[in-house]
Amino acid sequence: MRVIGIIAEFNPFHNGHEYLIRKAREAVNDPRAIVMPVMSGFFTQRGLPAICPPSVRARQALSCGADVVIELPFSFSCAPSSRFARGAVSELVSSGVVTDIAFGVDTDDTDLLKALASEDFEEDEIFNTGLNEYMSKGMSFPQARANAVKDYAASRNITGDLDQILSGPNSILALDYLIALRKIDTKNRINIIMVRREGDGYSDTDVRSSMPSAASIRRIVNANASSRSALASNLTGLMPDRSLGAMLSANSGGVFSFPDYTGYVRDLMNAVSASSSLDDITYMSDDLSGYLKNFANDIRPGTIPDNDPGLTVFENAVSTKRYALTRIYRALACLMTGQDNSYLAVKRPPYIRALGFNSEGKYCLKIMGKCAKIPVVSRPSDCLELQSGNDDLRKIFELDMRAASIGWKLYGRDTATEWEQIPVIVK
Repeated sequence: MRVIGIIAEFNPFHNGHEYLIRKAREAVNDPRAIVMPVMSGFFTQRGLPAICPPSVRARQALSCGADVVIELPFSFSCAPSSRFARGAVSELVSSGVVTDIAFGVDTDDTDLLKALASEDFEEDEIFNTGLNEYMSKGMSFPQARANAVKDYAASRNITGDLDQILSGPNSILALDYLIALRKIDTKNRINIIMVRREGDGYSDTDVRSSMPSAASIRRIVNANASSRSALASNLTGLMPDRSLGAMLSANSGGVFSFPDYTGYVRDLMNAVSASSSLDDITYMSDDLSGYLKNFANDIRPGTIPDNDPGLTVFENAVSTKRYALTRIYRALACLMTGQDNSYLAVKRPPYIRALGFNSEGKYCLKIMGKCAKIPVVSRPSDCLELQSGNDDLRKIFELDMRAASIGWKLYGRDTATEWEQIPVIVK
Protein backbone atom coordinates (compact mmCIF):
# COMPACT_ATOMS: atom_id res chain seq x y z
CA MET A 1 0.00 0.00 0.00
CA ARG A 2 1.46 3.34 -1.08
CA VAL A 3 0.52 6.16 1.31
CA ILE A 4 1.56 9.72 0.49
CA GLY A 5 1.65 12.12 3.41
CA ILE A 6 1.03 15.77 2.61
CA ILE A 7 1.61 18.66 5.02
CA ALA A 8 -0.99 21.38 4.53
CA GLU A 9 -3.34 23.93 6.01
CA PHE A 10 -6.01 24.05 3.27
CA ASN A 11 -6.95 27.55 4.40
CA PRO A 12 -9.07 27.08 2.34
CA PHE A 13 -8.54 24.21 -0.14
CA HIS A 14 -7.80 25.74 -3.56
CA ASN A 15 -6.62 24.74 -7.04
CA GLY A 16 -2.97 24.62 -5.99
CA HIS A 17 -3.75 22.00 -3.36
CA GLU A 18 -5.58 19.84 -5.88
CA TYR A 19 -2.56 20.20 -8.18
CA LEU A 20 -0.20 19.07 -5.39
CA ILE A 21 -2.27 15.94 -4.73
CA ARG A 22 -2.38 15.07 -8.42
CA LYS A 23 1.36 15.63 -8.91
CA ALA A 24 2.18 13.55 -5.83
CA ARG A 25 0.28 10.57 -7.23
CA GLU A 26 1.96 11.07 -10.61
CA ALA A 27 5.37 11.09 -8.90
CA VAL A 28 4.84 7.60 -7.50
CA ASN A 29 3.15 6.45 -10.72
CA ASP A 30 0.17 5.13 -8.79
CA PRO A 31 -3.22 6.81 -9.36
CA ARG A 32 -4.65 4.73 -6.50
CA ALA A 33 -2.04 5.73 -3.95
CA ILE A 34 -3.66 6.82 -0.69
CA VAL A 35 -3.15 10.51 0.06
CA MET A 36 -3.13 11.45 3.75
CA PRO A 37 -2.74 15.16 4.54
CA VAL A 38 -1.80 16.22 8.05
CA MET A 39 -3.68 19.48 8.39
CA SER A 40 -3.59 22.35 10.86
CA GLY A 41 -6.56 22.45 13.20
CA PHE A 42 -8.28 25.64 14.27
CA PHE A 43 -5.13 27.80 14.18
CA THR A 44 -2.67 28.08 11.31
CA GLN A 45 1.06 28.52 11.22
CA ARG A 46 0.75 32.28 10.71
CA GLY A 47 -1.02 32.50 14.07
CA LEU A 48 -4.61 33.32 13.09
CA PRO A 49 -7.64 31.01 13.22
CA ALA A 50 -8.40 29.36 9.87
CA ILE A 51 -11.14 30.72 7.61
CA CYS A 52 -13.18 27.49 8.10
CA PRO A 53 -13.35 24.87 10.87
CA PRO A 54 -11.16 21.75 10.48
CA SER A 55 -14.17 19.57 9.64
CA VAL A 56 -15.09 21.77 6.67
CA ARG A 57 -11.53 21.94 5.36
CA ALA A 58 -11.21 18.16 5.76
CA ARG A 59 -14.38 17.70 3.69
CA GLN A 60 -12.96 20.01 1.02
CA ALA A 61 -9.79 17.92 0.82
CA LEU A 62 -11.64 14.59 0.77
CA SER A 63 -13.90 15.87 -2.00
CA CYS A 64 -10.88 16.82 -4.10
CA GLY A 65 -8.51 13.86 -4.00
CA ALA A 66 -7.44 13.16 -0.41
CA ASP A 67 -8.36 9.85 1.24
CA VAL A 68 -7.83 10.47 4.93
CA VAL A 69 -7.15 13.74 6.78
CA ILE A 70 -5.45 13.89 10.17
CA GLU A 71 -5.01 16.91 12.43
CA LEU A 72 -1.81 18.62 13.51
CA PRO A 73 -2.23 19.72 17.16
CA PHE A 74 -2.28 23.42 18.03
CA SER A 75 1.13 23.41 19.71
CA PHE A 76 2.71 22.42 16.38
CA SER A 77 0.36 24.02 13.86
CA CYS A 78 0.62 27.49 15.46
CA ALA A 79 4.40 27.53 15.63
CA PRO A 80 7.57 28.66 13.82
CA SER A 81 8.50 26.68 10.72
CA SER A 82 10.95 24.34 12.49
CA ARG A 83 8.43 23.20 15.14
CA PHE A 84 5.61 23.11 12.60
CA ALA A 85 7.70 20.93 10.30
CA ARG A 86 8.98 18.62 13.02
CA GLY A 87 5.47 18.09 14.38
CA ALA A 88 3.95 17.38 10.98
CA VAL A 89 6.74 15.05 9.82
CA SER A 90 6.76 13.24 13.14
CA GLU A 91 3.00 12.65 13.01
CA LEU A 92 3.17 11.25 9.48
CA VAL A 93 6.12 8.97 10.30
CA SER A 94 4.45 7.87 13.54
CA SER A 95 1.40 6.71 11.57
CA GLY A 96 3.44 3.66 10.57
CA VAL A 97 1.92 3.60 7.07
CA VAL A 98 3.37 6.60 5.22
CA THR A 99 5.73 5.63 2.40
CA ASP A 100 6.14 9.08 0.82
CA ILE A 101 5.91 12.70 1.94
CA ALA A 102 5.05 15.41 -0.59
CA PHE A 103 5.24 19.19 -0.24
CA GLY A 104 5.49 22.28 -2.41
CA VAL A 105 8.61 24.33 -3.07
CA ASP A 106 9.28 27.74 -4.65
CA THR A 107 12.41 26.62 -6.52
CA ASP A 108 13.63 24.15 -9.12
CA ASP A 109 16.94 23.78 -7.29
CA THR A 110 15.86 20.98 -4.98
CA ASP A 111 19.47 19.73 -4.81
CA LEU A 112 20.44 22.95 -3.04
CA LEU A 113 17.61 22.44 -0.55
CA LYS A 114 18.81 18.90 0.11
CA ALA A 115 22.41 20.07 0.48
CA LEU A 116 21.44 22.64 3.12
CA ALA A 117 19.20 20.17 4.93
CA SER A 118 22.01 17.61 5.13
CA GLU A 119 24.08 20.01 7.23
CA ASP A 120 23.78 20.44 10.99
CA PHE A 121 24.05 24.20 10.58
CA GLU A 122 21.85 24.90 13.59
CA GLU A 123 24.56 23.35 15.79
CA ASP A 124 27.39 25.28 14.12
CA GLU A 125 29.19 28.22 15.73
CA ILE A 126 29.22 30.25 12.51
CA PHE A 127 25.45 29.97 12.15
CA ASN A 128 24.65 30.72 15.79
CA THR A 129 27.09 33.61 16.05
CA GLY A 130 25.64 35.13 12.89
CA LEU A 131 22.06 34.55 14.08
CA ASN A 132 22.70 36.39 17.34
CA GLU A 133 24.52 39.25 15.62
CA TYR A 134 21.78 39.78 13.05
CA MET A 135 19.07 39.69 15.70
CA SER A 136 21.02 42.19 17.83
CA LYS A 137 20.81 44.56 14.85
CA GLY A 138 17.03 44.47 15.06
CA MET A 139 16.30 41.87 12.39
CA SER A 140 13.33 39.55 12.81
CA PHE A 141 14.15 35.91 13.50
CA PRO A 142 13.29 34.73 9.92
CA GLN A 143 15.52 37.43 8.39
CA ALA A 144 18.36 36.78 10.81
CA ARG A 145 18.11 33.02 10.27
CA ALA A 146 18.23 33.43 6.48
CA ASN A 147 21.35 35.58 6.68
CA ALA A 148 23.02 33.21 9.14
CA VAL A 149 22.27 30.25 6.85
CA LYS A 150 23.88 32.12 3.94
CA ASP A 151 26.97 32.80 6.04
CA TYR A 152 27.18 29.13 6.97
CA ALA A 153 26.68 28.05 3.33
CA ALA A 154 29.50 30.33 2.21
CA SER A 155 31.81 28.81 4.84
CA ARG A 156 31.05 25.32 3.45
CA ASN A 157 31.23 26.33 -0.24
CA ILE A 158 27.55 25.55 -0.74
CA THR A 159 26.56 27.65 -3.73
CA GLY A 160 23.36 28.43 -5.56
CA ASP A 161 20.49 30.89 -5.45
CA LEU A 162 20.19 30.97 -1.69
CA ASP A 163 18.24 34.24 -1.77
CA GLN A 164 15.42 32.59 -3.70
CA ILE A 165 15.27 29.59 -1.40
CA LEU A 166 15.49 31.51 1.85
CA SER A 167 12.90 34.12 0.84
CA GLY A 168 10.22 31.73 -0.49
CA PRO A 169 7.80 30.63 2.27
CA ASN A 170 7.25 27.19 0.74
CA SER A 171 10.97 26.56 0.33
CA ILE A 172 11.73 27.72 3.89
CA LEU A 173 9.18 25.19 5.12
CA ALA A 174 10.57 22.60 2.71
CA LEU A 175 14.05 23.08 4.21
CA ASP A 176 12.62 22.45 7.66
CA TYR A 177 10.66 19.41 6.41
CA LEU A 178 13.88 17.95 5.04
CA ILE A 179 15.76 18.66 8.28
CA ALA A 180 12.95 17.04 10.28
CA LEU A 181 12.95 14.00 7.99
CA ARG A 182 16.73 13.60 8.38
CA LYS A 183 16.37 13.59 12.16
CA ILE A 184 13.20 11.48 12.43
CA ASP A 185 13.40 9.10 9.48
CA THR A 186 16.95 8.04 10.31
CA LYS A 187 16.79 4.93 8.11
CA ASN A 188 15.65 6.93 5.06
CA ARG A 189 12.54 4.83 4.54
CA ILE A 190 10.37 7.76 3.43
CA ASN A 191 10.48 8.83 -0.20
CA ILE A 192 10.51 12.62 -0.64
CA ILE A 193 8.40 14.31 -3.32
CA MET A 194 8.96 18.02 -3.94
CA VAL A 195 6.46 19.68 -6.25
CA ARG A 196 7.24 23.07 -7.82
CA ARG A 197 4.59 25.61 -6.85
CA GLU A 198 2.66 26.94 -9.82
CA GLY A 199 0.48 30.02 -10.13
CA ASP A 200 0.48 33.03 -7.83
CA GLY A 201 3.00 33.60 -5.07
CA TYR A 202 2.30 32.39 -1.54
CA SER A 203 1.81 35.92 -0.19
CA ASP A 204 0.01 37.45 -3.17
CA THR A 205 -3.23 39.11 -2.10
CA ASP A 206 -4.43 39.77 -5.65
CA VAL A 207 -5.60 37.06 -8.03
CA ARG A 208 -3.24 36.81 -10.98
CA SER A 209 -3.92 33.31 -12.32
CA SER A 210 -6.21 30.28 -12.05
CA MET A 211 -3.99 29.13 -9.16
CA PRO A 212 -4.31 31.99 -6.69
CA SER A 213 -2.79 32.04 -3.24
CA ALA A 214 -4.80 31.10 -0.19
CA ALA A 215 -4.18 34.67 1.02
CA SER A 216 -6.00 36.16 -1.98
CA ILE A 217 -8.92 33.76 -1.52
CA ARG A 218 -9.18 34.67 2.15
CA ARG A 219 -9.19 38.35 1.18
CA ILE A 220 -12.16 37.71 -1.12
CA VAL A 221 -13.96 35.73 1.60
CA ASN A 222 -13.40 38.46 4.20
CA ALA A 223 -14.68 41.14 1.82
CA ASN A 224 -17.81 39.19 0.78
CA ALA A 225 -18.58 37.06 3.85
CA SER A 226 -22.11 38.44 4.19
CA SER A 227 -23.17 37.36 0.68
CA ARG A 228 -22.91 33.73 -0.43
CA SER A 229 -23.90 34.70 -3.98
CA ALA A 230 -21.03 37.19 -4.11
CA LEU A 231 -18.68 34.56 -2.72
CA ALA A 232 -19.79 32.02 -5.30
CA SER A 233 -19.40 34.55 -8.10
CA ASN A 234 -15.97 35.78 -7.02
CA LEU A 235 -14.49 32.39 -6.11
CA THR A 236 -15.74 30.24 -9.00
CA GLY A 237 -12.71 29.01 -10.92
CA LEU A 238 -10.29 29.92 -8.12
CA MET A 239 -11.15 26.84 -6.07
CA PRO A 240 -12.25 23.37 -7.22
CA ASP A 241 -16.04 23.33 -7.57
CA ARG A 242 -16.38 20.63 -4.90
CA SER A 243 -14.21 22.57 -2.47
CA LEU A 244 -16.17 25.78 -2.99
CA GLY A 245 -19.43 23.87 -2.73
CA ALA A 246 -18.40 22.22 0.54
CA MET A 247 -17.46 25.57 2.07
CA LEU A 248 -20.60 27.43 0.96
CA SER A 249 -22.89 24.53 1.85
CA ALA A 250 -21.47 24.32 5.38
CA ASN A 251 -21.82 28.08 5.77
CA SER A 252 -25.42 28.18 4.53
CA GLY A 253 -26.30 25.12 6.61
CA GLY A 254 -25.22 26.77 9.84
CA VAL A 255 -22.15 24.60 10.40
CA PHE A 256 -20.12 27.79 10.78
CA SER A 257 -20.07 31.51 10.13
CA PHE A 258 -17.05 33.12 8.55
CA PRO A 259 -14.79 34.56 11.26
CA ASP A 260 -15.04 38.11 12.50
CA TYR A 261 -11.31 38.73 12.68
CA THR A 262 -11.86 42.31 13.83
CA GLY A 263 -13.70 41.11 16.92
CA TYR A 264 -11.06 38.45 17.51
CA VAL A 265 -8.21 40.96 17.43
CA ARG A 266 -10.07 43.24 19.82
CA ASP A 267 -10.40 40.27 22.19
CA LEU A 268 -6.66 39.70 21.84
CA MET A 269 -5.85 43.27 22.82
CA ASN A 270 -8.24 43.13 25.77
CA ALA A 271 -6.57 39.91 26.94
CA VAL A 272 -3.14 41.54 26.73
CA SER A 273 -4.30 44.56 28.73
CA ALA A 274 -5.91 42.38 31.38
CA SER A 275 -2.89 40.08 31.84
CA SER A 276 -0.64 40.81 34.79
CA SER A 277 2.31 39.10 33.09
CA LEU A 278 2.95 37.72 29.61
CA ASP A 279 6.57 36.67 30.08
CA ASP A 280 5.98 32.93 30.37
CA ILE A 281 3.64 32.75 27.36
CA THR A 282 5.16 30.91 24.41
CA TYR A 283 6.98 33.17 21.89
CA MET A 284 6.75 36.25 24.15
CA SER A 285 10.54 36.43 24.64
CA ASP A 286 12.86 39.21 23.48
CA ASP A 287 10.62 41.80 25.21
CA LEU A 288 7.70 41.11 22.86
CA SER A 289 5.53 40.92 25.98
CA GLY A 290 6.44 44.48 26.96
CA TYR A 291 5.92 45.77 23.45
CA LEU A 292 2.46 44.20 23.15
CA LYS A 293 1.48 45.41 26.62
CA ASN A 294 2.36 48.98 25.68
CA PHE A 295 0.66 48.66 22.29
CA ALA A 296 -2.58 47.30 23.74
CA ASN A 297 -2.72 49.94 26.47
CA ASP A 298 -2.16 52.71 23.92
CA ILE A 299 -4.79 51.67 21.36
CA ARG A 300 -6.86 54.55 20.03
CA PRO A 301 -10.07 54.68 17.94
CA GLY A 302 -9.28 53.62 14.38
CA THR A 303 -6.53 51.14 15.27
CA ILE A 304 -8.92 48.21 14.70
CA PRO A 305 -11.64 49.69 12.46
CA ASP A 306 -14.91 47.89 11.67
CA ASN A 307 -14.51 48.38 7.92
CA ASP A 308 -11.21 46.50 7.74
CA PRO A 309 -12.06 42.76 7.86
CA GLY A 310 -8.64 41.90 6.47
CA LEU A 311 -6.95 43.63 9.44
CA THR A 312 -4.69 45.73 7.21
CA VAL A 313 -4.82 48.80 9.46
CA PHE A 314 -4.14 46.82 12.64
CA GLU A 315 -1.34 44.80 11.07
CA ASN A 316 0.40 47.89 9.74
CA ALA A 317 0.20 49.41 13.21
CA VAL A 318 1.34 46.41 15.27
CA SER A 319 4.08 44.86 13.12
CA THR A 320 7.65 46.12 13.38
CA LYS A 321 11.00 45.35 11.84
CA ARG A 322 11.96 43.55 15.04
CA TYR A 323 8.72 41.57 15.56
CA ALA A 324 7.32 39.79 12.52
CA LEU A 325 3.54 39.80 12.26
CA THR A 326 3.34 35.99 12.29
CA ARG A 327 5.28 35.85 15.55
CA ILE A 328 2.98 38.43 17.12
CA TYR A 329 -0.13 36.48 16.10
CA ARG A 330 1.34 33.19 17.34
CA ALA A 331 2.27 34.67 20.70
CA LEU A 332 -1.22 36.16 21.06
CA ALA A 333 -2.84 32.84 20.13
CA CYS A 334 -0.73 31.17 22.81
CA LEU A 335 -1.94 33.75 25.32
CA MET A 336 -5.57 33.05 24.40
CA THR A 337 -5.15 29.27 24.64
CA GLY A 338 -2.94 29.30 27.72
CA GLN A 339 0.16 27.80 26.15
CA ASP A 340 3.24 28.63 28.18
CA ASN A 341 6.86 27.68 27.56
CA SER A 342 6.49 24.30 29.27
CA TYR A 343 4.61 23.01 26.21
CA LEU A 344 7.72 23.31 24.07
CA ALA A 345 9.16 20.38 26.00
CA VAL A 346 6.68 18.19 24.11
CA LYS A 347 8.72 17.64 20.96
CA ARG A 348 6.29 15.49 18.93
CA PRO A 349 2.51 15.10 18.65
CA PRO A 350 1.46 12.44 21.19
CA TYR A 351 -1.60 11.24 19.25
CA ILE A 352 -3.11 11.18 15.76
CA ARG A 353 -6.66 12.43 15.33
CA ALA A 354 -8.55 11.44 12.18
CA LEU A 355 -10.67 14.33 10.92
CA GLY A 356 -12.20 12.47 7.97
CA PHE A 357 -11.85 9.70 5.41
CA ASN A 358 -13.31 7.93 2.39
CA SER A 359 -13.50 4.16 1.86
CA GLU A 360 -9.80 3.86 0.99
CA GLY A 361 -8.94 6.09 3.91
CA LYS A 362 -11.02 3.95 6.25
CA TYR A 363 -8.91 0.94 5.29
CA CYS A 364 -5.74 2.99 5.84
CA LEU A 365 -6.93 4.00 9.32
CA LYS A 366 -7.61 0.35 10.14
CA ILE A 367 -4.00 -0.50 9.30
CA MET A 368 -2.77 2.54 11.26
CA GLY A 369 -4.66 1.32 14.30
CA LYS A 370 -2.41 -1.75 14.31
CA CYS A 371 0.98 -0.25 13.45
CA ALA A 372 0.98 3.42 14.50
CA LYS A 373 3.56 4.35 17.12
CA ILE A 374 1.14 6.68 18.92
CA PRO A 375 -2.60 6.38 19.63
CA VAL A 376 -5.04 7.01 16.77
CA VAL A 377 -8.30 8.67 17.83
CA SER A 378 -11.41 9.75 15.97
CA ARG A 379 -13.15 12.00 18.50
CA PRO A 380 -12.21 14.04 21.58
CA SER A 381 -13.74 11.58 24.03
CA ASP A 382 -11.20 8.96 22.89
CA CYS A 383 -8.44 11.08 24.43
CA LEU A 384 -10.11 11.07 27.83
CA GLU A 385 -9.51 7.34 28.03
CA LEU A 386 -5.87 7.68 26.98
CA GLN A 387 -4.64 10.65 29.00
CA SER A 388 -4.26 8.86 32.34
CA GLY A 389 -0.56 8.29 32.86
CA ASN A 390 0.40 10.18 29.68
CA ASP A 391 1.14 13.77 30.68
CA ASP A 392 2.16 14.87 27.17
CA LEU A 393 -1.06 13.58 25.65
CA ARG A 394 -3.14 15.20 28.38
CA LYS A 395 -1.44 18.59 27.98
CA ILE A 396 -1.65 18.67 24.20
CA PHE A 397 -5.25 17.41 24.17
CA GLU A 398 -6.42 19.99 26.70
CA LEU A 399 -4.62 22.70 24.73
CA ASP A 400 -6.31 21.53 21.53
CA MET A 401 -9.71 21.70 23.19
CA ARG A 402 -9.07 25.25 24.38
CA ALA A 403 -8.06 26.21 20.83
CA ALA A 404 -11.22 24.55 19.53
CA SER A 405 -13.34 26.46 22.03
CA ILE A 406 -11.91 29.76 20.77
CA GLY A 407 -12.36 28.64 17.18
CA TRP A 408 -15.99 27.60 17.50
CA LYS A 409 -16.84 30.87 19.25
CA LEU A 410 -15.28 32.71 16.31
CA TYR A 411 -17.33 30.56 13.89
CA GLY A 412 -20.53 31.50 15.70
CA ARG A 413 -21.10 28.20 17.46
CA ASP A 414 -21.23 26.98 21.06
CA THR A 415 -17.73 26.84 22.52
CA ALA A 416 -18.27 23.16 23.45
CA THR A 417 -19.12 22.15 19.88
CA GLU A 418 -15.87 20.22 19.48
CA TRP A 419 -17.02 17.52 21.90
CA GLU A 420 -19.71 16.55 19.37
CA GLN A 421 -17.41 16.32 16.37
CA ILE A 422 -16.99 12.98 14.58
CA PRO A 423 -14.90 12.28 11.48
CA VAL A 424 -16.18 13.49 8.13
CA ILE A 425 -17.03 10.58 5.83
CA VAL A 426 -16.99 11.14 2.06
CA LYS A 427 -17.98 8.31 -0.26
